[in-house]
Amino acid sequence: MSKKNKKKIDIKTIRSVNKNVRSSTRKLKPILKSIVGKKVDKAIRDLTFSNKRISKDIKKTISSAVSNAENNFQYDIDNLFVKEAYCGKQVIMKRFRARAKGRASPIMKPYSNLTIILAEKQKEKVEKR
Repeated sequence: MSKKNKKKIDIKTIRSVNKNVRSSTRKLKPILKSIVGKKVDKAIRDLTFSNKRISKDIKKTISSAVSNAENNFQYDIDNLFVKEAYCGKQVIMKRFRARAKGRASPIMKPYSNLTIILAEKQKEKVEKR
């Protein structure tokens, strides 16, 4: 087997993870799909005016990633955009509700984990010929 030459691409990315979001992945995915590819300030603005309850937690996670990028890595926050946003399943709290005739029906309270990856847009250098 021959080793291929791997070029290391220097893309500035920052990741923020929220491990316990009290919502199902089914409710998170449409909101996350709507912010992927947008600049950070527009994504936060859209989440601010969203009428979904869970958009507040997504906004906090994005804000955390932005502050990490600014304070820890000295990235320019004007050039940041949402590169990836995805969620996964976490634990499910199982409760029950008492019903008629001594029966019980289950209540599932799902948790999710939320990962947001931001990247900095690189300015392309134009060569004059």
